[in-house]
Amino acid sequence: MHRRPTLGPVESICRTAWERRAAAHARRVDALVEPHLERRRDGRTHPVHDFLFTYYSQRPAQLRRWHPGYGVRLLDAPSYAGLKGYDDGAVTSAYVGSQRPLLVALSRLLRATAARPANLGCFGMHEWAMVYRLFEDETRHAGWPLRLGPAGTDAVVESHRIACSHFDAYRFFTPAAAPLNTLSPAAHDRPDFEQPACLHAGMDLYKHAFRLTPMIGSDLVADCFELAWDIRVLDMRAAPYDLASLGLEPVRVETAAGKAAYAEAQRGFAERGAPLRARLVEECDRLLAVAAATSPERDPCEEPPRSQAGIGTLDNPIA
Repeated sequence: MHRRPTLGPVESICRTAWERRAAAHARRVDALVEPHLERRRDGRTHPVHDFLFTYYSQRPAQLRRWHPGYGVRLLDAPSYAGLKGYDDGAVTSAYVGSQRPLLVALSRLLRATAARPANLGCFGMHEWAMVYRLFEDETRHAGWPLRLGPAGTDAVVESHRIACSHFDAYRFFTPAAAPLNTLSPAAHDRPDFEQPACLHAGMDLYKHAFRLTPMIGSDLVADCFELAWDIRVLDMRAAPYDLASLGLEPVRVETAAGKAAYAEAQRGFAERGAPLRARLVEECDRLLAVAAATSPERDPCEEPPRSQAGIGTLDNPIA
Protein backbone atom coordinates (compact mmCIF):
# COMPACT_ATOMS: atom_id res chain seq x y z
CA MET A 1 0.00 0.00 0.00
CA HIS A 2 1.41 3.35 -1.07
CA ARG A 3 1.40 6.37 1.18
CA ARG A 4 0.13 9.51 -0.46
CA PRO A 5 2.97 11.84 -1.40
CA THR A 6 3.43 15.26 0.10
CA LEU A 7 2.09 17.88 -2.28
CA GLY A 8 3.59 21.28 -2.87
CA PRO A 9 7.10 22.57 -2.24
CA VAL A 10 7.88 22.36 1.46
CA GLU A 11 9.96 25.08 3.07
CA SER A 12 11.56 24.13 6.36
CA ILE A 13 12.05 26.83 9.00
CA CYS A 14 14.40 26.36 11.92
CA ARG A 15 13.14 26.94 15.43
CA THR A 16 14.96 30.23 15.94
CA ALA A 17 13.45 31.68 12.76
CA TRP A 18 9.88 30.51 13.27
CA GLU A 19 9.86 31.50 16.95
CA ARG A 20 10.93 34.99 15.90
CA ARG A 21 8.08 35.20 13.37
CA ALA A 22 5.60 33.78 15.87
CA ALA A 23 6.61 36.37 18.46
CA ALA A 24 6.28 39.20 15.95
CA HIS A 25 2.78 38.02 15.05
CA ALA A 26 1.75 37.85 18.72
CA ARG A 27 3.04 41.37 19.33
CA ARG A 28 1.13 42.63 16.31
CA VAL A 29 -2.25 41.31 17.41
CA ASP A 30 -1.67 41.93 21.13
CA ALA A 31 -2.07 45.65 20.57
CA LEU A 32 -5.76 44.91 19.96
CA VAL A 33 -6.18 41.70 21.95
CA GLU A 34 -4.71 42.75 25.29
CA PRO A 35 -7.26 45.51 26.07
CA HIS A 36 -10.05 42.98 25.53
CA LEU A 37 -8.40 40.44 27.82
CA GLU A 38 -7.90 43.11 30.50
CA ARG A 39 -11.57 44.09 30.33
CA ARG A 40 -12.57 40.46 30.53
CA ARG A 41 -10.45 39.94 33.64
CA ASP A 42 -12.06 43.03 35.21
CA GLY A 43 -15.60 42.04 34.22
CA ARG A 44 -15.98 45.04 31.91
CA THR A 45 -17.34 45.16 28.37
CA HIS A 46 -16.91 47.43 25.35
CA PRO A 47 -19.79 47.81 22.87
CA VAL A 48 -17.44 48.24 19.91
CA HIS A 49 -14.18 46.37 20.41
CA ASP A 50 -15.46 43.21 22.12
CA PHE A 51 -17.43 42.27 19.00
CA LEU A 52 -14.56 40.61 17.15
CA PHE A 53 -13.94 38.33 20.16
CA THR A 54 -17.52 37.55 21.16
CA TYR A 55 -19.45 37.40 17.89
CA TYR A 56 -16.76 35.52 15.99
CA SER A 57 -15.66 32.13 17.26
CA GLN A 58 -11.89 32.68 17.06
CA ARG A 59 -10.53 32.95 20.59
CA PRO A 60 -7.73 35.42 21.43
CA ALA A 61 -5.29 32.58 22.10
CA GLN A 62 -6.03 31.11 18.67
CA LEU A 63 -5.52 34.47 17.00
CA ARG A 64 -2.17 34.92 18.78
CA ARG A 65 -0.82 31.56 17.61
CA TRP A 66 1.20 31.91 14.44
CA HIS A 67 0.83 29.44 11.58
CA PRO A 68 3.00 29.41 8.45
CA GLY A 69 0.33 27.83 6.25
CA TYR A 70 0.31 24.68 4.15
CA GLY A 71 3.62 23.89 2.47
CA VAL A 72 5.90 24.92 5.33
CA ARG A 73 7.44 22.66 7.96
CA LEU A 74 8.45 24.01 11.36
CA LEU A 75 11.53 22.25 12.66
CA ASP A 76 11.80 21.35 16.34
CA ALA A 77 8.22 22.46 17.03
CA PRO A 78 6.79 20.32 19.86
CA SER A 79 4.23 23.01 20.70
CA TYR A 80 2.54 22.30 17.35
CA ALA A 81 2.31 18.55 17.95
CA GLY A 82 -1.32 17.53 18.18
CA LEU A 83 -2.67 20.78 16.79
CA LYS A 84 -5.46 20.51 14.25
CA GLY A 85 -4.11 19.53 10.84
CA TYR A 86 -0.47 19.13 11.85
CA ASP A 87 1.94 16.22 11.65
CA ASP A 88 5.70 16.50 12.09
CA GLY A 89 5.56 20.31 12.20
CA ALA A 90 3.57 20.79 9.02
CA VAL A 91 -0.06 20.94 7.91
CA THR A 92 -0.81 17.71 6.08
CA SER A 93 -2.26 17.33 2.61
CA ALA A 94 -4.75 14.87 4.10
CA TYR A 95 -6.10 17.63 6.34
CA VAL A 96 -6.35 19.99 3.38
CA GLY A 97 -8.26 17.32 1.50
CA SER A 98 -10.69 16.95 4.39
CA GLN A 99 -11.49 20.69 4.16
CA ARG A 100 -12.57 20.59 0.51
CA PRO A 101 -16.26 21.40 1.21
CA LEU A 102 -15.23 24.51 3.16
CA LEU A 103 -12.79 25.55 0.45
CA VAL A 104 -15.39 25.16 -2.28
CA ALA A 105 -18.01 27.12 -0.33
CA LEU A 106 -15.65 29.96 0.60
CA SER A 107 -14.26 30.23 -2.92
CA ARG A 108 -17.76 30.53 -4.33
CA LEU A 109 -18.79 33.18 -1.80
CA LEU A 110 -15.61 35.24 -2.13
CA ARG A 111 -15.72 35.20 -5.92
CA ALA A 112 -19.38 36.12 -6.05
CA THR A 113 -18.90 38.99 -3.61
CA ALA A 114 -15.91 40.35 -5.53
CA ALA A 115 -17.79 40.20 -8.83
CA ARG A 116 -20.81 42.15 -7.58
CA PRO A 117 -20.93 45.98 -7.88
CA ALA A 118 -20.34 47.85 -4.63
CA ASN A 119 -23.49 49.29 -3.07
CA LEU A 120 -22.71 52.53 -1.24
CA GLY A 121 -26.32 53.39 -0.50
CA CYS A 122 -27.18 51.36 2.61
CA PHE A 123 -25.89 54.06 5.03
CA GLY A 124 -25.54 51.62 7.91
CA MET A 125 -29.27 51.28 8.44
CA HIS A 126 -28.83 47.67 9.58
CA GLU A 127 -27.85 48.81 13.09
CA TRP A 128 -30.87 51.09 13.24
CA ALA A 129 -33.17 48.28 12.12
CA MET A 130 -31.86 46.16 15.01
CA VAL A 131 -33.39 48.59 17.53
CA TYR A 132 -36.51 49.62 15.59
CA ARG A 133 -39.54 49.93 17.86
CA LEU A 134 -37.65 48.76 20.93
CA PHE A 135 -37.36 50.43 24.31
CA GLU A 136 -33.80 51.50 25.12
CA ASP A 137 -33.42 48.78 27.76
CA GLU A 138 -34.25 46.15 25.13
CA THR A 139 -31.49 47.02 22.66
CA ARG A 140 -28.37 44.94 22.04
CA HIS A 141 -26.28 47.54 23.87
CA ALA A 142 -28.77 48.52 26.53
CA GLY A 143 -26.16 50.32 28.61
CA TRP A 144 -25.74 52.95 25.93
CA PRO A 145 -28.45 55.50 25.09
CA LEU A 146 -29.85 56.09 21.64
CA ARG A 147 -28.67 59.43 20.25
CA LEU A 148 -32.11 60.38 19.01
CA GLY A 149 -34.16 58.43 21.53
CA PRO A 150 -36.52 55.58 20.56
CA ALA A 151 -39.01 57.74 18.67
CA GLY A 152 -36.32 59.60 16.75
CA THR A 153 -34.56 56.36 15.90
CA ASP A 154 -37.78 54.82 14.60
CA ALA A 155 -38.41 57.89 12.46
CA VAL A 156 -34.99 57.50 10.80
CA VAL A 157 -35.70 53.87 9.94
CA GLU A 158 -39.10 54.74 8.52
CA SER A 159 -37.66 57.53 6.37
CA HIS A 160 -35.03 55.35 4.67
CA ARG A 161 -35.02 52.57 2.13
CA ILE A 162 -33.57 49.57 3.97
CA ALA A 163 -31.50 47.34 1.69
CA CYS A 164 -29.37 45.05 3.85
CA SER A 165 -27.69 42.31 1.82
CA HIS A 166 -25.93 40.48 4.66
CA PHE A 167 -27.81 37.70 6.38
CA ASP A 168 -25.87 37.88 9.65
CA ALA A 169 -26.95 41.50 10.02
CA TYR A 170 -30.47 41.03 8.67
CA ARG A 171 -31.23 38.18 11.06
CA PHE A 172 -30.90 40.59 13.99
CA PHE A 173 -33.52 43.01 12.65
CA THR A 174 -36.42 43.43 15.02
CA PRO A 175 -39.66 41.70 13.97
CA ALA A 176 -41.08 45.09 13.02
CA ALA A 177 -38.04 45.99 10.91
CA ALA A 178 -37.55 42.73 9.01
CA PRO A 179 -40.43 43.33 6.55
CA LEU A 180 -38.99 46.76 5.73
CA ASN A 181 -35.87 45.25 4.15
CA THR A 182 -36.08 45.27 0.36
CA LEU A 183 -33.87 42.16 0.21
CA SER A 184 -34.35 38.74 1.78
CA PRO A 185 -30.90 37.21 2.33
CA ALA A 186 -30.78 33.79 3.95
CA ALA A 187 -28.06 31.60 5.40
CA HIS A 188 -28.01 29.32 2.35
CA ASP A 189 -27.84 31.97 -0.40
CA ARG A 190 -25.09 34.33 0.73
CA PRO A 191 -23.31 34.24 -2.68
CA ASP A 192 -26.49 35.64 -4.24
CA PHE A 193 -26.52 38.76 -2.07
CA GLU A 194 -23.21 39.74 -0.48
CA GLN A 195 -21.45 42.74 -2.02
CA PRO A 196 -17.96 44.16 -1.51
CA ALA A 197 -18.90 47.49 0.13
CA CYS A 198 -20.99 45.86 2.86
CA LEU A 199 -19.31 46.48 6.21
CA HIS A 200 -20.24 43.06 7.51
CA ALA A 201 -18.90 41.35 4.39
CA GLY A 202 -15.66 43.23 4.97
CA MET A 203 -15.47 42.18 8.61
CA ASP A 204 -16.24 38.61 7.60
CA LEU A 205 -12.98 38.42 5.67
CA TYR A 206 -11.49 37.86 9.12
CA LYS A 207 -13.92 35.00 9.74
CA HIS A 208 -13.12 33.40 6.39
CA ALA A 209 -9.40 33.72 7.09
CA PHE A 210 -9.47 32.09 10.51
CA ARG A 211 -11.69 29.31 9.20
CA LEU A 212 -8.88 28.53 6.76
CA THR A 213 -6.39 28.31 9.65
CA PRO A 214 -3.94 26.53 9.83
CA MET A 215 -3.88 26.04 6.06
CA ILE A 216 -3.05 29.71 5.39
CA GLY A 217 -0.42 31.94 6.91
CA SER A 218 -1.28 34.00 9.95
CA ASP A 219 -0.07 37.22 8.31
CA LEU A 220 -3.16 37.13 6.10
CA VAL A 221 -5.38 36.40 9.10
CA ALA A 222 -3.90 39.38 10.94
CA ASP A 223 -4.40 41.65 7.92
CA CYS A 224 -8.08 40.69 7.83
CA PHE A 225 -8.38 41.12 11.60
CA GLU A 226 -7.03 44.67 11.46
CA LEU A 227 -9.42 45.53 8.64
CA ALA A 228 -12.34 44.10 10.61
CA TRP A 229 -11.30 46.14 13.65
CA ASP A 230 -11.37 49.41 11.70
CA ILE A 231 -14.65 48.54 9.99
CA ARG A 232 -16.27 47.76 13.33
CA VAL A 233 -15.42 51.25 14.56
CA LEU A 234 -17.21 52.84 11.60
CA ASP A 235 -20.09 50.39 11.99
CA MET A 236 -20.76 51.59 15.51
CA ARG A 237 -20.00 55.26 14.89
CA ALA A 238 -22.81 55.14 12.34
CA ALA A 239 -25.11 53.21 14.68
CA PRO A 240 -27.91 54.93 16.62
CA TYR A 241 -26.08 54.69 19.96
CA ASP A 242 -24.43 57.62 21.70
CA LEU A 243 -20.81 56.47 22.16
CA ALA A 244 -19.21 59.90 22.44
CA SER A 245 -17.98 59.11 25.96
CA LEU A 246 -15.80 56.41 24.41
CA GLY A 247 -14.23 58.97 22.10
CA LEU A 248 -16.31 57.79 19.15
CA GLU A 249 -17.98 60.75 17.50
CA PRO A 250 -21.07 59.71 15.56
CA VAL A 251 -21.34 59.54 11.81
CA ARG A 252 -24.78 61.12 11.56
CA VAL A 253 -26.17 59.01 8.74
CA GLU A 254 -29.58 60.61 9.25
CA THR A 255 -28.11 63.75 7.60
CA ALA A 256 -26.84 64.36 4.05
CA ALA A 257 -23.34 65.13 5.33
CA GLY A 258 -23.30 61.98 7.43
CA LYS A 259 -24.42 59.87 4.49
CA ALA A 260 -21.62 61.27 2.34
CA ALA A 261 -19.03 60.61 5.05
CA TYR A 262 -20.29 57.06 5.57
CA ALA A 263 -20.27 56.26 1.84
CA GLU A 264 -16.73 57.61 1.47
CA ALA A 265 -15.49 55.52 4.39
CA GLN A 266 -17.36 52.52 3.04
CA ARG A 267 -15.65 52.96 -0.32
CA GLY A 268 -12.26 53.07 1.39
CA PHE A 269 -12.91 49.84 3.25
CA ALA A 270 -14.10 48.15 0.05
CA GLU A 271 -10.81 49.15 -1.59
CA ARG A 272 -8.82 47.82 1.39
CA GLY A 273 -10.80 44.60 1.40
CA ALA A 274 -10.48 43.83 -2.32
CA PRO A 275 -6.85 42.63 -2.27
CA LEU A 276 -7.46 40.64 0.93
CA ARG A 277 -10.44 38.94 -0.69
CA ALA A 278 -8.30 38.21 -3.74
CA ARG A 279 -5.57 36.69 -1.56
CA LEU A 280 -8.13 34.46 0.13
CA VAL A 281 -9.41 33.32 -3.27
CA GLU A 282 -5.84 32.52 -4.32
CA GLU A 283 -5.34 30.50 -1.16
CA CYS A 284 -8.58 28.60 -1.76
CA ASP A 285 -7.44 27.81 -5.32
CA ARG A 286 -4.04 26.61 -4.10
CA LEU A 287 -5.57 24.45 -1.41
CA LEU A 288 -8.27 23.07 -3.68
CA ALA A 289 -5.55 21.89 -6.04
CA VAL A 290 -3.99 20.04 -3.12
CA ALA A 291 -7.37 18.61 -2.14
CA ALA A 292 -7.98 17.43 -5.70
CA ALA A 293 -4.59 15.73 -5.82
CA THR A 294 -5.31 13.90 -2.57
CA SER A 295 -8.74 12.72 -3.69
CA PRO A 296 -9.33 8.96 -3.28
CA GLU A 297 -10.25 8.81 -6.97
CA ARG A 298 -6.69 9.73 -7.91
CA ASP A 299 -3.76 7.36 -8.02
CA PRO A 300 -1.44 8.77 -5.33
CA CYS A 301 1.54 8.14 -7.60
CA GLU A 302 -0.08 9.81 -10.61
CA GLU A 303 1.61 12.95 -11.98
CA PRO A 304 -0.51 15.98 -11.09
CA PRO A 305 -2.12 17.80 -14.04
CA ARG A 306 -0.07 20.62 -15.55
CA SER A 307 -2.83 23.08 -14.73
CA GLN A 308 -2.01 22.64 -11.05
CA ALA A 309 0.99 24.92 -11.21
CA GLY A 310 3.34 24.76 -8.28
CA ILE A 311 2.14 21.32 -7.14
CA GLY A 312 4.79 18.63 -6.96
CA THR A 313 5.80 15.68 -4.86
CA LEU A 314 8.50 15.21 -2.28
CA ASP A 315 10.11 12.03 -1.13
CA ASN A 316 9.44 12.85 2.53
CA PRO A 317 5.67 12.57 3.11
CA ILE A 318 3.76 14.47 5.77
CA ALA A 319 0.36 12.95 5.03
